[in-house]
Amino acid sequence: MNAILTDSEFKLFRKYIEDKCGIDIPEGKAYLIETRLSRLLVDSGLSSFEELYNLIIRSNDQNMAERVIDAITTNETLWFRDKSPWVILEKVFLPRFVDMLRSGQRRKIRLWSAAASTGQEAYSTAMCIDSWLMRNGIKDITLSNFEIMATDISQTVIDMARTGRYDAISVMRGLDPLIRDRYFIKDGTVWEVDNRIKSHVKFQQFNLQSSYMLLGKFDIVFCRYVLIYFSDILKENVFSKLFGTMEEGGVLFLGSSELYEKIGSFFEMVHVENAVYYSRREQRL
Repeated sequence: MNAILTDSEFKLFRKYIEDKCGIDIPEGKAYLIETRLSRLLVDSGLSSFEELYNLIIRSNDQNMAERVIDAITTNETLWFRDKSPWVILEKVFLPRFVDMLRSGQRRKIRLWSAAASTGQEAYSTAMCIDSWLMRNGIKDITLSNFEIMATDISQTVIDMARTGRYDAISVMRGLDPLIRDRYFIKDGTVWEVDNRIKSHVKFQQFNLQSSYMLLGKFDIVFCRYVLIYFSDILKENVFSKLFGTMEEGGVLFLGSSELYEKIGSFFEMVHVENAVYYSRREQRL
């Protein structure tokens, strides 16, 4: 059975997807919904996308709703993606954070991976911090002085990330063998992040459209390769909430190819060699 997504079905799912996870699917890309949800039709024995929509909305089938979100969201990621955020973290911010911790200006440095997918970004951050402290012979400050939170809209990928277990192909994508051998344990064909690193990353399901008030304040936020799927209105709304959840002087990392017109009202672009980060303005413009 090869169901065709009708115009009316596209409008239903387009609104549902934007309401639930913020993803704005353009008019000319109905095929994205059709191709990504077709498997659910087959698995559920349904004959049309309207039946699938009715199952979710009228029957309030939460399991199917979660599967729709999993199918639509993109979970493409790799270790130390783009490299530059961790280079900047080591060159600019870790020395600063060590001073802040030693002086008592901070009890904890808080970092947030806001679209964590299967966990590579958050674990990369923990390994970067631990490795830098070790290389610089710093013993009075440890990974325990850093709190790393990782969130994603998909409970499925959060559950996967929490296990810290990756197949051989996933481990090869961007991971230096020296880092792999230091921080992973091989279990048959699977590589597992060692428990010390895992214990310093806290995973939870979170929708970026929700209130950020209960998350607390952060010194660094990674919000990379997720806003590209949002509408302009939602992008500005996320920037506003990120501004509110950051400490004074807080830092935002976006993807290397991401540029947004509205970000300047909340964050100032800062260049470090061939890379950039965004520093929280003292006051929004």
